[in-house]
Amino acid sequence: MVSAPREVLLFTLAGQRYGLPTEDVRELVRAVRLTPLPQAPDVVEGLLNLHGQLLPVLDLRRRFRHPARPLSSFDHLIIAQAGPRQVALRVDRAEGLRVVAPEEWDETPRELPGVGYVTGAAKLEDGLVLVHDLRGFLSEAESLALDAALASSTERA
Repeated sequence: MVSAPREVLLFTLAGQRYGLPTEDVRELVRAVRLTPLPQAPDVVEGLLNLHGQLLPVLDLRRRFRHPARPLSSFDHLIIAQAGPRQVALRVDRAEGLRVVAPEEWDETPRELPGVGYVTGAAKLEDGLVLVHDLRGFLSEAESLALDAALASSTERA
């Protein structure tokens, strides 16, 4: 059981709510046109130029097995830290920050088979929210392929 409250950013994707620990979140921006990144792993939707820094945009729909849909100007991009790498996550809508009290936190989901990238669950009055851990979001092979695609794109530029 967690002994201190946790703050999470709640977001929706395909009608389902998810969360990220706020310590992983850097910024929230409106979706803009993405630059394709050839040879990137399937989980990478493209590149975002944010303040002169190129960030890979991760396709949460693909990773969470939701149907694909085109980028919308109403989508949000969550700029977050995924282990050593800064990334952008396209979501339908960021709902805001929520403090999760110790009695609302459950670490059990991370022990369930098939529930990867989860640090725990927030048991809120309006439903359960899985809180994701971005440190393991990219597999080692995906991370290496992304590094190669990024290096290749900067060589062409």
